[in-house]
Amino acid sequence: MRKKRASSPLSRQHWQMLPSHFFRLVLFALLLFIPIASQAADKRGITEKDLFDFVWIGDPQISPDGSRVAFVRVSVNEKKIGYDTAIWTVSTADKEPPHRLTNGPHDGSPQWSPDGKFLVFMRATEKDGKPEPPQLAMLPMNGGDAWTFTDLPKGAGPPRWSPDGRTIAFTSSSNPEDIAKQQKKKQKEEEAKKTAVAGSPSPAASAKPTASPSKAADSDEERESDVLVVTHAVYREDNEGNADFKRPQHIWTIPAPKTADEKVQPKQLTKGRFDEANPIWSNDGAQIFFPSLHVDEPYYELPTTEIYSMAASGGEPTKLTTIDMGVNGLALSPDGKQFAFVASQNQPVNSYTEPDLWVLDVAKDAKPRNLTTQFDYDVGQGVFGDQAPPRAGGDNPPIWSADSKNILQLFGREGRTNLGRFDAATGVLTEITKGDQAVLSFRATADNSKIVCLISTPTRIGDLFLVDSSAQQQQLTDVNRELWSQLNLTEPEEITYQTFDGKKIQAWVQKPPGFDSHKKYPLILNIHGGPHAAYGWIFEHEFQWMAAKGYVVFYPNPRGSITYGQEFGNVIQYHYPGDDYQDLMRGVDEVINRGYVDDKKLGVTGGSGGGLLTNWVVTHTQRFAAGVAQRDIASWEHWWYTADFTLFQPNWFKAAPFDDPDDFKARSPISYIKNVKTPMMFVLGESDTRTPSGAGGEEMFRALKFLKVPTVMVKFPGESHELSRSGQPWHRVERLEHIVGWFDKWLTGATKPEYDVAQEVTVKAKSEAETKRP
Repeated sequence: MRKKRASSPLSRQHWQMLPSHFFRLVLFALLLFIPIASQAADKRGITEKDLFDFVWIGDPQISPDGSRVAFVRVSVNEKKIGYDTAIWTVSTADKEPPHRLTNGPHDGSPQWSPDGKFLVFMRATEKDGKPEPPQLAMLPMNGGDAWTFTDLPKGAGPPRWSPDGRTIAFTSSSNPEDIAKQQKKKQKEEEAKKTAVAGSPSPAASAKPTASPSKAADSDEERESDVLVVTHAVYREDNEGNADFKRPQHIWTIPAPKTADEKVQPKQLTKGRFDEANPIWSNDGAQIFFPSLHVDEPYYELPTTEIYSMAASGGEPTKLTTIDMGVNGLALSPDGKQFAFVASQNQPVNSYTEPDLWVLDVAKDAKPRNLTTQFDYDVGQGVFGDQAPPRAGGDNPPIWSADSKNILQLFGREGRTNLGRFDAATGVLTEITKGDQAVLSFRATADNSKIVCLISTPTRIGDLFLVDSSAQQQQLTDVNRELWSQLNLTEPEEITYQTFDGKKIQAWVQKPPGFDSHKKYPLILNIHGGPHAAYGWIFEHEFQWMAAKGYVVFYPNPRGSITYGQEFGNVIQYHYPGDDYQDLMRGVDEVINRGYVDDKKLGVTGGSGGGLLTNWVVTHTQRFAAGVAQRDIASWEHWWYTADFTLFQPNWFKAAPFDDPDDFKARSPISYIKNVKTPMMFVLGESDTRTPSGAGGEEMFRALKFLKVPTVMVKFPGESHELSRSGQPWHRVERLEHIVGWFDKWLTGATKPEYDVAQEVTVKAKSEAETKRP
């Protein structure tokens, strides 16, 4: 029996007693509401191709007086096969829109001169449609065009101004042989021009089809062999290609030109067979400090960094100290007495060691001091998303206060990344930013009075905010405003659940726009890689689009994830994959128990470590209707032999595969391939050296074809392990289309002929062709 509804306070009798002007107010309010409701109704769900219109902000730099921020604006190029970068600026005081400073299309790494009158930056031009090595360029801030003032064969790295603004330090891998060849080539070109001007035929025009022996010999001398002779276990890096051991990176300086007519010459400061990076000027400009490591094969040892100093005028470097850690973001204090940096201890040897903030006296054989030993969260890193700037990301070195008593640095805690101020003596943290967000990068004026942060949220790719001492955030940019005004983006729901051994697991549920809790939705479990990484309060295009397509997306941080402390992150050492699988399954159960998921329409996907876990999931349960493993690992043994970095230290395995084959086999999904009944897709980059396809998706695909389990492999030519984050825009979009297309086929019953073998169609077509033959 239906219950009688209680009488409303505004019953018919009450309405009749209201004054007439009340109804006019109600009508006015309704008229105001109609446009708002209409706007909401007009918004659409995000699509995979909206990525083509995304705008990213990279490498923000605040001017010395704090009045402006220069940043790199990144966008998809016209052909949708790459990215354009240009330098823009925005005021920190006025509400004027950002405006463009350089034309691009490959400008980056802006750095203000100490007096704020110039911006030096890196510019790469194009030749035959491909970028040339970047060179240094200068832009006067009082007006005028930028000009390039270096011309090194292998280009110039990120610039660093001297304190007096007269000199710029940078890095380059150009060597004397390269420069000699370049000068010889220029000389020949000049001679050819003079000959042409004099009216004589050029050497090229008068040359015979067959070169003389002497010319052939010259040609052979100038030709550089492309044959790779490998002597190092680590000889390549994903997305970077093969290492060039003939051309180590060294530190150079060059006078800072004030006009385009001023000709300046670069000077190489360091030499030898080892790389140097990140030049740091002393406060008086007399010295340059830099980190290096003079070890030919460092993978045989635990991470180590050597700190050197040398006269800015040149000479032999002096080694100040050796640090038994890999150092990131070395920064000198304003009083010149200490360095600050982020690093993880290398003893004991863990799978994961959370990074800390350290300080080091600028003295011979000084020992570093850990400021954050009592802070059981990650310093200098946090959560990640799929829309960090695909170019011009920049870095986040610690920033000292003017009195050298405090240090600014990021920290990751429980699915969030925020900015903190750490006491340089005690390590005590004062939170500068707070909330459900991810601070991607930060910069500050010398006195720390103005701090600028690049901030992302689940509904914001990344914009610049001015942050004050009371953690108030003033928005400076809204670079995706026009596109965002058309889209119906939704915030995820954060949930926490208890797993099998009592640990608390943090996770998020991205629901479709217009979500109805009384309906049953298909679910996609999305597993992050790393394994020491973390999902969180950050923009995820992939999840927003899957939700817009009608899926509930569940993305948890199982054990092994960062931002939850040392023990939680390292508990998977020598047990990966394993108990983290149980965390994932408990999470799926948690969402199903909420009543809005169809447990017969479950999908699972993940990339890298998430691809490994996807393979592990489908080899250990048949509850999923479809799976997509991306840049995955199938055999730990084969991966150990072929990845672009070594596991010569006992981080993940206690021994090498030939010394402990049983452990490698027990933790490899391919060992359980006969258990797989789930239709599987494998998304692979053909140039991926981080998880080579022969140790992952290729193996799984071939085995499942033999077992006649529905399977398909999608290979992206030229793409590395970074396909989903910085690959060609068209490929990034096609990747999303294939992932969701596979789930559409197996979870919703959509017709997807591109995934069918189509053998019958081929036979039929052949039969028809034979019938038509005379």
